[in-house]
Order: sequence, then C-alpha cells, then structure tokens
Amino acid sequence: MTLGKVIGTVWATRKDDQLTGMKLQLVQELQLDGKLKDRFIVAVDSVGAGVGETVLFAQGSSARQTDLTRDKPVDAVIVAIVDKLDVTGDAN
Repeated sequence: MTLGKVIGTVWATRKDDQLTGMKLQLVQELQLDGKLKDRFIVAVDSVGAGVGETVLFAQGSSARQTDLTRDKPVDAVIVAIVDKLDVTGDAN
C-alpha cells in the first residue's frame, strides 16, 4: 500500500462498462513528512474518500481484491482513509 492525498476527481462519461458507478479519484503520493511527491495515479475509491483526505491505496493485482473491484480492469484502489499517522525515528 502507498500513502497519498486525494487532490481531485476524474470524470469519464465514456468508459468500460465494468467501471460504471465507480468513483475515480486523482491521488498524489505522499512522503512520510507529509510533503507531496511528483507521482500521481487515478484510483477507484472504495471507501468514500474526499478531496484533501490522506488515504492508503493499493496497486496492481492487489487493486482487484476488494469487493468493488474484483475482476475489474482496475490498477489502483483507495482502501483506507488515514485518520492519524505516527512516525517514530528518522523517516529518511
């Protein structure tokens, strides 16, 4: 899983039928210190995350393991909304 921040929503009126009804979010990866990385991904939102929230997302075959995304053409899925992040020691 990867830590990220939801920075937007992707609207696609034409898409594979298996994606109908799925909310697509634009997620930017986060460093442990909360700084944004230069990596972005579009992920299916399985937990109702909103713009500005810190989330955990899974990619690859793991992204197709949720009830919502099983056997769907999905490469990334938001699986958790982060309430708090405690980092001890040197995060570098």
